[in-house]
Amino acid sequence: MMKLKIDDLIPYQQQLDQRIFEIHGTDRFSTMQARLLALLVELGEFANETRCFKFWSVKGPSEKAVLAEEFGDGLHFFLSLGIDLDDDGSDIEPIFVEGSGTDKFLALFDAIIIFGRNANLDTYREAFGYYFGLAHSFGLSEDDIREHYLKKNEINHTRQDQNY
Repeated sequence: MMKLKIDDLIPYQQQLDQRIFEIHGTDRFSTMQARLLALLVELGEFANETRCFKFWSVKGPSEKAVLAEEFGDGLHFFLSLGIDLDDDGSDIEPIFVEGSGTDKFLALFDAIIIFGRNANLDTYREAFGYYFGLAHSFGLSEDDIREHYLKKNEINHTRQDQNY
């Protein structure tokens, strides 16, 4: 079973977070709930692009690059929340859920809610494991994940430059 190694992405996220906190006069503690909600919203956007729950439609999922971009958006918030807990980003093990795409998303939403109610390394890493397992379910490789995270990180810095 493949593990996701993200320890080298953490400094990118720390730098972005710190920049955003300074520009907007806030900090990690006071934004944790907002970042948790942002993670859930990004997960919903990813689900929307997979179209796995749209039983009323015959249209297939968005192309892989769009899925990877949406996944990368959520990864920013996962990393940011992990920094709150001093997670080292080493070897996130994917957790695979049997069943439909809808089943997989609902399991992940549940894990994130549990993490939000009891924020510790165990609940964080479990939720992250579901997230990583979901990536594999929709054909995203570790390279896809990393590439789109880094692209979006650059975009996020540019947005701060432009008073986003």
